[in-house]
Amino acid sequence: MSTRVVSVFGLVALTFAACVLVALPAVADSQARIVRLSDVHGSVQIDKNTGLGFENAFLNLPITQGTQLKTLTDGRVEVEFEDGSSLRLTPNSMIRFSTLGLSDSGQRISVIELVEGMAYMNWLGKDEVTLNFSREKISLNRAAHFRLDTSAEASNVAVFKGDVEVEGPAGKLVVEKRKTATFDPANDDKSTVVAKIVEGPFDTWDKEASAYHDQYAKNANSSPYGYGLSDMNYYGSYTSVPGYGMMWQPFFTGIGWDPFMNGAWGWYPGYGYMFASAYPWGWLPYRYGNWMFVPGFGWMWQPGGWSSWLTVPHYTATNLSAVHPPIPPTSVGKTVLVGKAPPSSGSGSPFRTVVRTGSAGMGIARGSIGNLSHLNHEVAKSGFAEVHPAPQFGAVSGSRSSGYSSAEHSTASAPSVHSSPSSGGHVSSPHH
Repeated sequence: MSTRVVSVFGLVALTFAACVLVALPAVADSQARIVRLSDVHGSVQIDKNTGLGFENAFLNLPITQGTQLKTLTDGRVEVEFEDGSSLRLTPNSMIRFSTLGLSDSGQRISVIELVEGMAYMNWLGKDEVTLNFSREKISLNRAAHFRLDTSAEASNVAVFKGDVEVEGPAGKLVVEKRKTATFDPANDDKSTVVAKIVEGPFDTWDKEASAYHDQYAKNANSSPYGYGLSDMNYYGSYTSVPGYGMMWQPFFTGIGWDPFMNGAWGWYPGYGYMFASAYPWGWLPYRYGNWMFVPGFGWMWQPGGWSSWLTVPHYTATNLSAVHPPIPPTSVGKTVLVGKAPPSSGSGSPFRTVVRTGSAGMGIARGSIGNLSHLNHEVAKSGFAEVHPAPQFGAVSGSRSSGYSSAEHSTASAPSVHSSPSSGGHVSSPHH
């Protein structure tokens, strides 16, 4: 994908970068990193290291150094790292992001502690990570996919791909593919490796989530970052717009839609307020680049600006369309909601859903409907369409078929349409 930008955006980006340096010197001078809370199901809580303790977590919240995540009985959560690697946490679990930083050479370094419960790690091997648990640790600088669970009684490491080296009081132990290692916290010398993996209750969820990322992030574009690419390619598409260059647009937009109408502001020590989009694809377009209103298309995102991490998303002002300007709150510490707040649960879609112009993908679970591009054209023509989605990832994994019906063929009980079709929905097909 090209990262060409128009001259006005170049000027705006330079101006904004200067503002960032003035407004947030702690961010500019530090070697801190920020990663993404990329999927949330059920009851999940976050401690943003503000001194205020745990609060409800929701989609697209930034994760900074010192953050803790805790899932309750029905909670599951996924975190995406810059290179596209992912960590998933099952119910009744807790993790702490002890270090999210850069070495002097610019290498990304992540140190994470699994305090209790179960986590899945699909590490792509582009960066370094250390995962601490009980009295052991796993250090990776190569690709590996594994499951880890820890409790007061025992800890287990089950390796699906690659091999994992575990270091603890008894020394180093290499756990190879399709093997499981068990560690006894009460006995330093008691560790065993068995040549099999017993299937866990969340293995299917982890496998389908990994397959989703593999399918939609593959050969996505030339972005230096991998987090958020799979969602952008599932929920929208890129097109080359004359005079603007390569632009991205979510499906199901319309005349009255703008990128900042739904979300929340979360406060972080040292950073101030950061915007969290309510849309399932809402990460990269709010952290980098620039939003522009393009006549004949609507609001579109122009990639670029990769050297500046935006706490406040950027856009080019226009008199062609109304927009909710992304202005941080003046209060400190309190989470402030905007429009429809980011959902705190992504546990699945109802059997019947009406997708409307202007929804921009909100309410559609990841991978639950195949070929959103085709559905996008139907919604653009008719204003809405009734869909019968599969469970999350169902359309990707092939475990269940899914389909839709256009407005002309919807049932009589379908809600009436209040928004008209918009040319903003007419975008090119995704590159997959």
